[in-house]
Amino acid sequence: MTEQRPIRVLIAKPGLDGHDRGAKVVALGLRDAGFEVIYSGIRRSPAEIAEEALQEDVDVVGLSSLSGAHRTLFPRVVEELRKRGLHDVLVIGGGLIPPEDIPYLREKGIAEVFLPGTLVSDIAKFIREHVGGERSSHGK
Repeated sequence: MTEQRPIRVLIAKPGLDGHDRGAKVVALGLRDAGFEVIYSGIRRSPAEIAEEALQEDVDVVGLSSLSGAHRTLFPRVVEELRKRGLHDVLVIGGGLIPPEDIPYLREKGIAEVFLPGTLVSDIAKFIREHVGGERSSHGK
């Protein structure tokens, strides 16, 4: 019998964006919804985010951007994750993302984009539907 663990989520702020109130709200909300949440802090490079995702054995990476650099930074995070063999990690994004940029981000590997005003319960539901229930602590 394998031991089960909660879905593990890394919330990250790529690039120079220093505004993290929304990311912290989502992190706390997901924690309260039963997820294990790691908050990486602000001003992280795509490589740093991917390395932390690898080290923390996360199931989900949630990216937040308010700076307008999402079209560059979000796909770079996905590339860095894949370079490290993290092909099964679900990547979601949020922040001030123009709706017309969402199809581009999806093409680049972002599973879903959550705009301001999205309920944390909707984010949690999406994660549970796309990652599944509890995860084995002995690998994914």
